[in-house]
Amino acid sequence: MEERSDGLLKLSDGTVIKLRVFIIHIKEAGFSPFGGVNFDVKVAGGVSTQYVPEELKKAVASKPLAPPEPPPDGWEIMDIVESKPAVIEEDFASSKGTFRIRVVTEPVMASRNMNYKSIHDEPTYWVSWVTKISWKPLKG
Repeated sequence: MEERSDGLLKLSDGTVIKLRVFIIHIKEAGFSPFGGVNFDVKVAGGVSTQYVPEELKKAVASKPLAPPEPPPDGWEIMDIVESKPAVIEEDFASSKGTFRIRVVTEPVMASRNMNYKSIHDEPTYWVSWVTKISWKPLKG
């Protein structure tokens, strides 16, 4: 069974960003005192803007599109004023029984670039996050 809840972060400029995490794979990786088995869990994540104030959109409307790689100029660190972590849980059948694998991803830093725009005429944002992985055996 898989359960998911998206993360959200509100920035000091009023922008709201969604954070989503995915489990790419889970493999057994030796012994662990946490249930007798260790897991190698590969994850990926992504962000998208949910809301950008109109005045910010107007300010970047005539700017060039952001390049595929983050440009070296124009970045401003933004305060994260509210946040909710992204969470995904997945059940995994191992040699020691079935475990619930839990991944919690929390945003820790955000930056904005007003020198470039997205294809939606919004400023470019960059978010850094930390990922915490845990597991516990499911009782049959």
